[in-house]
Amino acid sequence: MELSAKVEYALIALLELASQPSQNGPMQIKQIAERQKIPDRYLEQVFAILRQAGIVYSQRGNKGGYMLAREPWQITLLEIFSCLEELKGSKRLQANAPSDSLLVQDVWKEAQQTAREVLQRYTLRDLCQQREARQRLGGMYYI
Repeated sequence: MELSAKVEYALIALLELASQPSQNGPMQIKQIAERQKIPDRYLEQVFAILRQAGIVYSQRGNKGGYMLAREPWQITLLEIFSCLEELKGSKRLQANAPSDSLLVQDVWKEAQQTAREVLQRYTLRDLCQQREARQRLGGMYYI
């Protein structure tokens, strides 16, 4: 597993949506892109995938834009990662594969499973809380 630009941009944009009170209404891609320095054309493609996956929904019209389809605590990072990136399984080894290859494949499977478990543990709400904690700490000055 690797953090692609697509997943990173999606997480940053979704963090922006999750940080906005829902009563403020939907956010436009242009707003998110400007605030987070993300190419808006690319973000449009990412949001189309997120909409199909049921993570965000769009509202048309003059004051249209995107909102989270569910509460931030209900959306896991694994769900976001999974809809944007294909979770590739290990290639099948032949029965007569060298034992060293089997060892390497076993370790790789374990690493992928651990990564999935970590991503399943975290939600958008967790990211929002960590962001707020960092912002509070960043404002402190020590003499």
